[in-house]
Amino acid sequence: MQLSEQEIIRREKLSKLRELGINPYPANLFPVDHTSKQIKDTFEEGKKVVVAGRLMSVRDQGKASFAELQDSEGRIQLYLNRDVICPNDDKTLYNTVFKKLIDLGDFIGIEGELFTTNVGAKCIRVHNLQLLTKTLRPLPLPKTDDEGNVYDAFTDPELRYRMRYVDLVVNPANKDIFIKRTKLFTAMRNFFNNAGYLEVETPILQPIPGGAAARPFITHHNSLDIPLYMRIANELYLKRLIVGGFDGVYEFSKNFRNEGMDRTHNPEFTAMEIYVAYKDYNWMMEFTEQLLEHCAIAVNGTTKATFGEHEIDFKAPYKRVTMRQAIIDFTSFDIDGKSEEEIREAAKSMGIAVDETMGKGKLIDEIFGEKCEGNYIQPTFITDYPKAMSPLTKEHRDNPELTERFELMVCGKEIANAYSELNDPIDQRERFEEQLKLSEKGDDEAMFIDQDFLRALEYGMPPTSGLGIGMDRLIMFLTNNPSIQEVLFFPQMRPEKPAPTFELTDEEKLIVSILEKNENKMSLSELKQQAALSGKKWDKSMKNLASHHLTKVTTENDDKIVEYIG
Repeated sequence: MQLSEQEIIRREKLSKLRELGINPYPANLFPVDHTSKQIKDTFEEGKKVVVAGRLMSVRDQGKASFAELQDSEGRIQLYLNRDVICPNDDKTLYNTVFKKLIDLGDFIGIEGELFTTNVGAKCIRVHNLQLLTKTLRPLPLPKTDDEGNVYDAFTDPELRYRMRYVDLVVNPANKDIFIKRTKLFTAMRNFFNNAGYLEVETPILQPIPGGAAARPFITHHNSLDIPLYMRIANELYLKRLIVGGFDGVYEFSKNFRNEGMDRTHNPEFTAMEIYVAYKDYNWMMEFTEQLLEHCAIAVNGTTKATFGEHEIDFKAPYKRVTMRQAIIDFTSFDIDGKSEEEIREAAKSMGIAVDETMGKGKLIDEIFGEKCEGNYIQPTFITDYPKAMSPLTKEHRDNPELTERFELMVCGKEIANAYSELNDPIDQRERFEEQLKLSEKGDDEAMFIDQDFLRALEYGMPPTSGLGIGMDRLIMFLTNNPSIQEVLFFPQMRPEKPAPTFELTDEEKLIVSILEKNENKMSLSELKQQAALSGKKWDKSMKNLASHHLTKVTTENDDKIVEYIG
């Protein structure tokens, strides 16, 4: 393992601490009785406090120092006086341990009393200091100059997502996103519980991946010698519980879909699904409006939320538009009564990429997604989906070609999906068989036939309405984050590149830095001019960078271009 200079120094300090008889990782409880926020909220001159956290800054003034300690709720200033901490002749704790062996980022425990500094700052006068954890890597702490300009901020998205533990320390404001996420789950859970519905758990490993049209992850159970699938949805299991006699059940479920990743999709995501007996999709629309209004207020204190350039208002009621009308509004094409081939040709004429594996439902979905979806900014219910798009949904009471389904659109994205649930076992079997035909045509997202679920329906499921909400996407809108990775503690990432086994020379570092300042790409001649190296050093450096696969040279319009790819 290659260590940086700082990492080597910190390990040397670790050894010196042990030589002094100080355990850098003590096992005993440290009796914290205040947080930084509690101290500030209930500040009382002379009050005794015990706090703990990371040391984040030090201003050394010789026999005394000012420092900042960061805990889970913020920062508090410390005042450390050598003679207070070390009242006897032995000043090792201050002179050696604190000043020389404790680094920024280390966890320390403090006992002291509150006082106000000459400039009016709330501060702790430290009486006792204890090292609780020695850190072996320096934190990437941002630096602020006298004019308030911030440098070296830890802002690279890939590094932040990959090392969320560092991101939360050095960018503590980002914790607010995850605090709001928890508030959202709590508010939604309380809303359902108050309505009398039961939170349940259903299997994550399933013999048949049902309840959605998606490509699953597959694994194998050795003892049973059967394939198992990570769940793509929990719908069919929750409906089994309605068959079993529960009036209302819900679950916050981790779902897994083996599909592409982008700013709104992660292969592992959280959905909430709720099913309520004796209700229909009209009731569920009103229920959803009330739910989201309640949740928005719980998270942000208001029904309004800013997302990008838009201000969204989650206050009920929401606009209702049929799927047919939405497509007419934005394409002038009427899907009513059209054959699969007519819809395919219409999609092609709109410049939408389609193929022969797509059935009628998939084609309509593509048209809506490409031409309509992005236009709905304020919360809008898109209702009455064609039957081919909704294999688990009850036939519309007024039109047998449609289903009683709605999706809630916000800022051009779907955040909720709901049905009057199909409870006719014969109709359901026929719908599944249609999905099987799509699968045979090559649609790898078509639904499997779940024979046990069909058996459950044959025992009778009462009229039921169900709702599914993408929780990650909803919190994105409530916290003004356009990327799903921002609202997941640990989003899925590409494998980390192994650390290089080589060290760049100063000349090679110079070339790399010039390329980075020019968006990692520039002409060879310009790069050579800016580097201003001798011919020999230039040739050697460029050869080494290429051999390390850090740069490549291509030709564009007779001009040689150097690209940094490291």
